[in-house]
Amino acid sequence: MQARDHSAHDVPPEAAAARTARRSRWVFGGFAALALLALAVEHRMHLSGLLGWLPYLILLACPLMHLFMHGGHGHGGHGNKSESDGRK
Repeated sequence: MQARDHSAHDVPPEAAAARTARRSRWVFGGFAALALLALAVEHRMHLSGLLGWLPYLILLACPLMHLFMHGGHGHGGHGNKSESDGRK
């Protein structure tokens, strides 16, 4: 009987957890894609009515995105010009 070295198959727990998490994301993504496909096939009559509203929904999304997505640009300190000039 031969003794085999299995040390190359030893995987640290962090790497095994990362691989499992990556595999889980792929499985969830595949499930979500199949669910979206099934919903699209079953509800295509409802979706055809939505396509007429799509340009208006995109135009409505523009000001909403502008309102909610400009929070992190640092626009809050416009009134403190004396600090930026070096005067106090």
